[in-house]
Amino acid sequence: MRRSVPVAAIAAITSAGLLAGCTGGAGSTASGKANAATEGIVNASDAKGGTVTYAMSDAPESFDPGNTYYAFVYNFSRLYARSLTTFKPGPGPKGNEIVPDLAESKGKSSDGGKTWTYKLRKGVKYDDGTDVTSQDVKYAVERSNFARDTLSLGPNYFQQFLKDNDGGGYKGPYKDKSKAGLKSIETPDDHTIVFHLKKALAEFDQLVSAPQTAPVPQAKDKGADYTRSVVSSGSYKFQDYQEGKQLTLVRNPHWSAKTDPLRKQLPDKIVLKLKVAQSTIDKDLLAGNTTVDLAGKGVDAQTQAQLLTDAKEKGNTDNALGQRLNYLSIDTKVKPFDKLACRQAVEYAVDKKAVQTSLGGPIRGDIASTVLPTDIPGYEKFDLYPQKYSGDNLDLTEAKKKWTECGAGNVSTTILARSDRQEEVDAATSVISSLKKLGITAKIQQYPSSKYFSDYAGVPTFNKKNNVGLIMMQWGADFPTGYGYLQQILNGKAISSSGNVNLSETDDPEINKLLDSAVADPDKAGREKAYAEIDKKAMSQALMVPLTYFKVLNYRSPKATNMVATSAYSGQYDYLNIGVKK
Repeated sequence: MRRSVPVAAIAAITSAGLLAGCTGGAGSTASGKANAATEGIVNASDAKGGTVTYAMSDAPESFDPGNTYYAFVYNFSRLYARSLTTFKPGPGPKGNEIVPDLAESKGKSSDGGKTWTYKLRKGVKYDDGTDVTSQDVKYAVERSNFARDTLSLGPNYFQQFLKDNDGGGYKGPYKDKSKAGLKSIETPDDHTIVFHLKKALAEFDQLVSAPQTAPVPQAKDKGADYTRSVVSSGSYKFQDYQEGKQLTLVRNPHWSAKTDPLRKQLPDKIVLKLKVAQSTIDKDLLAGNTTVDLAGKGVDAQTQAQLLTDAKEKGNTDNALGQRLNYLSIDTKVKPFDKLACRQAVEYAVDKKAVQTSLGGPIRGDIASTVLPTDIPGYEKFDLYPQKYSGDNLDLTEAKKKWTECGAGNVSTTILARSDRQEEVDAATSVISSLKKLGITAKIQQYPSSKYFSDYAGVPTFNKKNNVGLIMMQWGADFPTGYGYLQQILNGKAISSSGNVNLSETDDPEINKLLDSAVADPDKAGREKAYAEIDKKAMSQALMVPLTYFKVLNYRSPKATNMVATSAYSGQYDYLNIGVKK
């Protein structure tokens, strides 16, 4: 299990030693160099055969492309599900490039950015040999966005943006049995799909990169049980799925490179082992028995210390920014945090240096003061709640002043953290220690990642009933823009009864309006300026306590080919074309 690295050990290991990347020709780079996969593609190869083995410490919420919200499933699902667009494999920010996938090209916009048309590639087939059609893409969007009582785990952008031709009465394909479905999505032929939006969305190409646009044939849909036997439109298909234990993928015999310029279909088989202890995953990675840690959240503290003091092994690590933020969300609907001064007191009181240490030290991220991470376009440096230290002791003068203004006195609350993320539990423990000095007694409740948003943290009624005022959170961009980062965690329209990630339950008219107007702006610089303004408004309301700008320390198996750490998937390795050396 993860524990915090001793401060002395962290101080002795500087991040400079991890920045000695080495790039090679044609975008490839040599193995055995620290951070090599953040600079290029390591062990670039087209060699086919073998088995790529993934492992993770829990189990994904779902493998259904339309019912998931973890970045690692977005990444992994591309092996068996093709969205209209996707991200081109590339190191760091180069991985943010949007390219057509199931579509022939990026979308053609008209009507001032409110109508988007895509042409599907011809000849794409499912693993049963039937043709992929535009109607299947339409159905996929309908089921994932308008059947929230059945599929609640993904974002609801389409529900917010699609033109309201249906009077708001469309209840999704499980309840609405008409063949027409949404009128705001047209399919004039089998290879054309047209989206009609009620307001302009300049970043629509980024939005349709979500696996919610991966086609689903209606006749094969099983609702919540679709996760057990997803119909493949990608290069691999489900062979065997043992829930909570293992998923095995094999080649899709009807996949064709002629219709897919991105995938290489290299390994014969892909095996994902579930609910494996993180310490075991780390040992298996170092031994060459596991190829990739699927969750991509980095090695545990003991392994980290081992890697960073071993020159040879350190050469197989990648310390990447991931467009993510570790933060403490404050639920504005739970007393006493419905008062601004109470939330501001928490901002000043949380000892961020102590939290940073509990998360693994500076190598796991610099101390944060903004909602936007440093690697998201639109980020501007500012700090509305500067912390002062005397040695290692945090000055609580401003915190106590705000708590007195708040007038809450001694209170009790609950803080949530994910049980399978020991570093998150450690950080929560540190927060509890900080807040106790103010008169806030917080008790920790732990829940697994697989149910965290569907049953607990993401359920507003659960939080009210259980006095959950504080929630540990790590958030990454849905797509690498300020809107893709901010929309779901700050827009009031994104709040849902389950699977919710607007954990502060923010519904501020000014923020909502700014988000809507910003993403409609065709000028990229104008959008980014607006995102910075939204960041400042969110922090002025003390909706969350930014803790650290997340950095991951992943171990890169020397036996793996085509390893590249991409910003598009939170610093994880791009899973599209990983192979193994023979």
